[in-house]
Amino acid sequence: MPREQVTEVVAEMVANVMSVAVAPGDRVAAGDTVVLLESMKMEIPVLVEAPGAVRAVKVAPGDVVQEGDVLVEVVTG
Repeated sequence: MPREQVTEVVAEMVANVMSVAVAPGDRVAAGDTVVLLESMKMEIPVLVEAPGAVRAVKVAPGDVVQEGDVLVEVVTG
């Protein structure tokens, strides 16, 4: 039986969370947008790299995130 692996989707810069596109339990495919960030008047979609199921959403619209902050946890495998 394959072992589950948790992948953390992290912020790559300081930004404001504009919207969250997923909820715990949602299935995601590689390349799906999970969070939309805003920094310096630019919208930055945050994509998941591997397919799986969302285990946790760690941010909400209006939050300010720092580089390296965990946004979403995805269970793969």
